[in-house]
Parts: sequence; C-alpha cells; structure tokens
Amino acid sequence: MTIRRVSFTRLTRIASLALAVLVAAPAFMAADTQAQQLERRRTLFDVLFGQRQPEYLPPRDVRRPIREQRPRKKTGGSITTIDTRTPTSRAVPPAPPPPAKLDNAKKVLVIGDFVAGGLGEGLKSAFEDAPGVLIETRANGSSGLVRDDFYDWTGTLPGLISELRPSVVVVQIGANDRQQLVTPTAKYDFRTDEWFSAYATRVTALAEVATKAKVPLIWVGLPAFRPQNMTADALRLNTLYRTSVEKLNGEFVDVWDGFVDQDGRFIVTGSDINGQPVRLRGNDGIGFTAPGKRKLAFYVEKSVRRLLGDMSSPDLVRLDATNLPSLIDLPPVEAKGIVSTPPIDLFDPELDGATELLGGAPLPASSTKTPRDMLVRNGKLPDPPAGRVDYVQRPVATTATP
Repeated sequence: MTIRRVSFTRLTRIASLALAVLVAAPAFMAADTQAQQLERRRTLFDVLFGQRQPEYLPPRDVRRPIREQRPRKKTGGSITTIDTRTPTSRAVPPAPPPPAKLDNAKKVLVIGDFVAGGLGEGLKSAFEDAPGVLIETRANGSSGLVRDDFYDWTGTLPGLISELRPSVVVVQIGANDRQQLVTPTAKYDFRTDEWFSAYATRVTALAEVATKAKVPLIWVGLPAFRPQNMTADALRLNTLYRTSVEKLNGEFVDVWDGFVDQDGRFIVTGSDINGQPVRLRGNDGIGFTAPGKRKLAFYVEKSVRRLLGDMSSPDLVRLDATNLPSLIDLPPVEAKGIVSTPPIDLFDPELDGATELLGGAPLPASSTKTPRDMLVRNGKLPDPPAGRVDYVQRPVATTATP
C-alpha cells in the first residue's frame, strides 16, 4: 500500500477553500430565503395552466448619503456669487393724501333718498383732488316726497341753504315714492292721474326753494332697477321730473343709459367710467356698488364743473390779494427799478374786447390797391409777373434795323 505524501502548501489551499465555502453559505441561504418570501404562492390557476411567469420585483429605494458641501477655496480668478435667498416683497408706498380744501371752497349740496346718498359718495371721489370744491351730502335713505310726515324736504331745504350757502343744489329722489299719497283733502292711489298731478305739485315746490334762493338746481333722474314694475314707474317719474324742473330753468340730468343694455334692459354688470367691465349694482338689484356710485356721479360731474367754473379744476386756483405768492425775491437795492404788476386773470372777459365782435370796427384806410379791389372796381386783375405759371403773354418781337 502506497501512501502519497501531500505537501503542506496543498493542504493550506484546501483548508482556505473550505473556510470560504463555510463563510459564504449563510449569505446564499439568506438570499434564497428572502426570495422565497417575496415570491407569491402558486394558485389553482397556475397548477392547471402551467407555471406562471416570475413576478417583477421593483428595486428598493436606496437613499444616497448626503454629502456636505464644503466651501471652495478662493482662487485668483473672478468669482460670481448668486444670491439664492427668496426676494422679499417691497413695501408699496402709501398714496398721498388728497389736498386740503380751501377756506373759500364752493359747496355742492346733495339731497334726496338712498340713491342720492350713493351719488354724494361718487361726487366726493370725483372732486377729491379739487381743493376748491366741497361736497355736502344731506341724504335720508327712507325719505321721499310722498311721506312728508316722515321727512319734509320742502321745509328742510331752506334751512340747509341758509346754513351751508351752497353754490349748486343737486336733488335725486323718488325711489321710495311708489305708494299712496295723502293730502289734507284726499288720498290718491299710485299710478292714477290724481296722484301724478299732486306729486308734480310737490316736485315744483321743492325745486322752487332752490330757484327762489338763486342757487343753480340740478335734478338727477332715477336709474333702472331689477323689478320690472319699479323700472317702468321710474321712466314715468323721470318724465315728470324733467317737465317740472325745466319750467323753473333748472337742469335735468338723465342717467338711464348708464345702467341698461342696448335693448333698455336692467344690467348688474356693465362698464365703469373707464370702460372696464365691473359690477355696478348690489345683489338686490336696487343698491349700488362703489363703481356704480362713481358712474352715477359721472353724469352729474359735467354739469357741476360747468356751473362752478375754474374752481372745480384741481390744477387751477384763482389768485387774489389773499393768496398771491411772492413773485419778486430780490435784495432791496436791486428791486428798486422793478415795477410790479398784478396778475392777469385768464377768465376776464375784458381781455378779448368785451362785447365787441371781430370786424365790427372798419378797417384802416390804405392807399395801396389790392388785386381784390382791382377785380371788383375795374373787373380786371393785374398782370401776373413774368415767369409765373399763369404768365401766358408772348414776348414782343423786335425788328432788326437795316
């Protein structure tokens, strides 16, 4: 029997291989066990129709370690830094306050019901930048001309005129007057001829209070409303207002077209004074929004500016002896030879010749006869100069001397 001798080196290699197998075996067993756990059990469908395809297992979500960003070393080259901070919103500067009203500002008195109250707010916005105009609103939302026992405008207006001394009186009333009218002698139902006759008498009485006090009167008509019967009544009342006020040389302002469409129907949303679509009326179809109040005042603003003149403009301030600025700011020695003259009023009618029309005075006599005079008197124009396009005369032929 022959016994082979195994070298020590070979035994070392075999031992190392066996040790590696023993170490790797648990890892393979763990992977096989995990795969068996992830694999779904076979169903009856798999047994009858064959082995199913292996199910795809998505890879695990392995998060990468976050590396800390270390600051780079500065080099000699140019370095551009980017600001990654969120920009903060800049504070909007507040709007400058409106200019203060002058002590001699002209007052506009607005009276009436709740519609007149909105008109007064719109006029305040319209003349906010005009220091020479002050809007005084004295409106009673539930008032009218029918229930004079609740609020008597004809008896209240004289006291307001004497107290405020307005330059213009603006009246808008009638939205609450669609009811029975009671007089000392009888009661009249609404929409009857007797009712309109008695109501016109009260309109005339209120308008006469302003005209007798020699204050310009502006009567503003009613707008359209959502209730159809209320809109129809407003049309009839506007006709009555116009007829009664114009008889007393008052001015009637019609605002109807601003709150209806092209077919004359009531609208809630329409264009504002700048032509932009906005909501003009409230949810009830009777009240007004802020743009609606401003649009309501837009129609009255033109008449008020025309009656007040230059005081209604925010850029024009009449100069007089009380607010005349210092036009000469020189040392006394240099100001001796200067003659100061008062400022010229651009609204003075005497500057353009008063009542004398252009051409009223005869033109100064002249000895030079114009082509027009020669054509009228002699019937012939002077000869045109040579070389002009209308010069058609032939040159005179010259005879040669022998």
